[in-house]
Amino acid sequence: MNIKSILRGVLLLLAALALTACRGAGSEEAPGDAYQIYYLNASMTQLSPWEYRTETKDPDLLIQELMEQFLHVPNDVDSQAALSDKVGYLGYRQEEQVLYLYFDAGYGSRANMNATREILCRAALTKTMTQVEGVDYISIYVADQPLLDQSGSPVGVLSEGDFIESISDVNTFEKTSLTLYFADETGQYLLPEEREVVHSINTSMEKLIVEELIRGPEQAGRAAVLPSGTKLLNVSVSENVCYVNFDAEFLNNTLSVNEYLPIYAVVNSLCVSSTVNKVQITVNGSQDVMFRDTVSLNTQFERNLELEEAPQP
Repeated sequence: MNIKSILRGVLLLLAALALTACRGAGSEEAPGDAYQIYYLNASMTQLSPWEYRTETKDPDLLIQELMEQFLHVPNDVDSQAALSDKVGYLGYRQEEQVLYLYFDAGYGSRANMNATREILCRAALTKTMTQVEGVDYISIYVADQPLLDQSGSPVGVLSEGDFIESISDVNTFEKTSLTLYFADETGQYLLPEEREVVHSINTSMEKLIVEELIRGPEQAGRAAVLPSGTKLLNVSVSENVCYVNFDAEFLNNTLSVNEYLPIYAVVNSLCVSSTVNKVQITVNGSQDVMFRDTVSLNTQFERNLELEEAPQP
């Protein structure tokens, strides 16, 4: 065998080994932990998750890394960014389990993001960032102000379970039956009111219930339990506990009802008409509050059946 034949054989062997190595490497799973980065499909009607792997463990670095991926869709991924490229991302801060994300005024411009895309962007941000250990909620700020919904109320903190993954029509509505509790004519007991409500599919059941309580009763023999000017700042659910955050108007309750009725009207209505079994009420984010100088809000309330046992006329 001549030298050329030997060299040719060696080169073929090396090529075969290299090909085997390449195949082996390609068949192995990429290193690191897997996270889902949520983008949008081509028609912008549905979230489109893409798996991203990283060996980053530090929560702060991981937040920055996932956000970078969220903002820039890889060239080989057939999806669109949930956030418009005309919106500037300004940074974040974290306080306990809430991640605050800051954007410039472009986020609030309908010219940059229509209502459908903005809701899906909220969902994509929430689902992406709450994968970080220690982050259970996000809160979106626009030009240093809390993000407002279409009615002008703060959107508040958002959890992963607040969203569906597709919106064929942001104005789609459905009818829901609710059992709401209002005061009886004596102001000492709670009376149920069955109500059918047509609402946007993007409104959570818990938010809908509290908003209907603020609207007041529709049936005769029932009285309001919450001041009509009360604003619901945000509502969220975690492990069957509903967290309801009112503005200070909640404390300015001069209605002629038992001091416990406004609280348990909220609690009992939520426990009956949703999956909630406990309720934590806060005012402007604080639970260290005394309601009517009598009832401490620094607790998680459960349904009170005794207040539903109004004497029969």
